[in-house]
Amino acid sequence: MTTYDYCIVGGGIVGLATALEILSRDPRARLVLIEKERDFGQHQTGHNSGVIHAGIYYQPGSLKARLCREGAIATKEFCRDNQIPFETCGKLLVATSPLELERMTALEERARQNEIVFEPISAKRLREIEPNIAGLGAVLVPATGIVNYQRICHAMAERLKDMGATLTLGTRVTAIAEDATGVTVRTDSDDTIRSGRLVACAGLQSDRIARLAGLKATHQIVPFRGEYYTLPESKSNVVRHLIYPIPDPNLPFLGIHLTRMIDGRVTVGPNAVLGFSREGYDKGSIRLGDVASMIGFSGFWKMARKNLRSGAIEFRNSILRARYLEECRKYCPSLTIDDLGTPGAGIRAQAILDDGTLVHDFLFLDSPRMLHVCNAPSPAATSAMPIARMIVDRLTA
Repeated sequence: MTTYDYCIVGGGIVGLATALEILSRDPRARLVLIEKERDFGQHQTGHNSGVIHAGIYYQPGSLKARLCREGAIATKEFCRDNQIPFETCGKLLVATSPLELERMTALEERARQNEIVFEPISAKRLREIEPNIAGLGAVLVPATGIVNYQRICHAMAERLKDMGATLTLGTRVTAIAEDATGVTVRTDSDDTIRSGRLVACAGLQSDRIARLAGLKATHQIVPFRGEYYTLPESKSNVVRHLIYPIPDPNLPFLGIHLTRMIDGRVTVGPNAVLGFSREGYDKGSIRLGDVASMIGFSGFWKMARKNLRSGAIEFRNSILRARYLEECRKYCPSLTIDDLGTPGAGIRAQAILDDGTLVHDFLFLDSPRMLHVCNAPSPAATSAMPIARMIVDRLTA
């Protein structure tokens, strides 16, 4: 049995940032991080759009708004310190209908309350700065950026090694048992680890890891696929900024947008369609165990009834490229069906409660020796470092 002061389960960006925060406060601590994949950031971290969000969307005064603002600053600073390329290209939220113009006014007020620097853009000015984008107006958020979050994960891992942490890849946790003095963790490599405290940042498997540890989780993770297409190289200069729709307050996701990637590509998407495998990124992926746990959860059916219409639209757009293209052409009419090139997908770990409520805020389960991060909502990648500070504050309180 190997003994540590802290054990982190999960090697995505939140788990790595939490480990760094612990060792920054207590450099002498013995820490082990366990990740079931053979590399870091293989799921939500490595399959997101790579955006450094500014925080315009979130409820003024909310934890999400504050953590996003702090996270954007911290992310850019970390990139500078570790020679990781990033670009502050700015984001345009484009209104394409009179209703969206009304919503844009409300969004501008939210930006003021969140202390986000923004600029109202007229239709004429929009055509000047983005000739390929059509809209009645827009909001420019200049602080939004792009980065490769897996590069950040790898830099965090190198720092952790330099600080003396033990990083264990390709190892799955099979048992967690807590007692009065610590936590015993067993893995599929027949290792037994004894730790004074445990933090689980398990993302798509957060509910299962919590139950494995004997905690009563009243939520369940339901996977939503965010499907996107990469535009051909000839369209890599189609936009200069990130192009987002004005969000519909009645929908839980942001909608299809054009995203410049740090490697020079441009993607369109993602949608938000129900997934049938928590970690199946190929279209049509099905994992029977994931399906069974989903359909056996009463909260799933309650959520489905509440969102039947929007779910049907997303499913239709997923099946029919032409309908997917319609969503893109609302603000980029020059796109054609042939422009929808290489497909890809990320999977969002959506926590749902027994009553069918979609959890949009942080959700923790804790015990005297454990803290399980059961929901770290978008934009968790942007906010990872201040989220880590919050986790360690809570852990050591």
